[in-house]
Amino acid sequence: MPFAELAGLAHERPLRVLLVHAGEPDSLTWSGLYQPLRLAAKLLGPERLHVDVRGADKFAADALRHWHLVLLVADESEAARKPANCRSVIERLRAAPFWGGVGAGVLWLADAGVLNGVRTALPWALYAEVDTNADHAVFTPHLYEIDGRRLSCCGGAASIDFALTLVEAMFGASLQAHIKEALCIDRVRGKEERQRVALQARFGALQPKLSEAVTLMEANIEEPLSTDDIAGLVGLSRRQLERLFKQYLGSLPSRYYLELRLQRARQLLLDTNNSIVQVGLMCGFSSGSHFSTAFGTVFGNTPREERQRKLNG
Repeated sequence: MPFAELAGLAHERPLRVLLVHAGEPDSLTWSGLYQPLRLAAKLLGPERLHVDVRGADKFAADALRHWHLVLLVADESEAARKPANCRSVIERLRAAPFWGGVGAGVLWLADAGVLNGVRTALPWALYAEVDTNADHAVFTPHLYEIDGRRLSCCGGAASIDFALTLVEAMFGASLQAHIKEALCIDRVRGKEERQRVALQARFGALQPKLSEAVTLMEANIEEPLSTDDIAGLVGLSRRQLERLFKQYLGSLPSRYYLELRLQRARQLLLDTNNSIVQVGLMCGFSSGSHFSTAFGTVFGNTPREERQRKLNG
């Protein structure tokens, strides 16, 4: 199942989640993360889930407590207000089994050099602020990333999707559905969905060929191009294109393209009444079995199960 490691946290009694709040209390980044988790704790009871909140100063000094999941949270607009004790906060945070950042917290973790080799969802507006220490983090254009035990989210409205995904991963779809209903939320966006301008903001000027290749992929979902075709259209060899994708997106062009098509398919399953076969054809899958297998590999459930979630939700 997706996020199997996170699912194991449900066995903790209670599961202790800590949000290190390093920003303003009225930001969407903070409330979008906190409110779903607060509701989850209320519905489950203190014997199942306890959600703590600490300021950066109190967390660094609170060395005796143990948490299972710790997130450093601040809105992207607060990136310049990095806590003076950020280094000690990060050292404490990394003692938890699962840890990560949301919004500007992602930037501070990346700049500290603790996300090397980790797929990381950084707010697109902060790409220009990245320090040289963050060079080895694998920044993706996605809304959030769960890479093993390392978690990141771009913040803003995506914080809601991220929090609800954590709830489902740890406690199941039923609890998530109750919280969605309470918060009047119709759909939870998957981690693979992209920040709309992230790729262009990060690579548009520095890597125009990469940006052009992804734009071609997005424009050719129903009739996919081959990797050789894309390379030729952007004026690169296949090997050069593969090197760009591996370096900047942590993936091969063929894999990235497949995930784009499957993301589109997932949106169509949730947002339209097209049949599963029609959705597969619209996203470049000539075989229903190939579509179902590829979908299950990426999302952990079949297209039919995804459609059923929509009907049940």
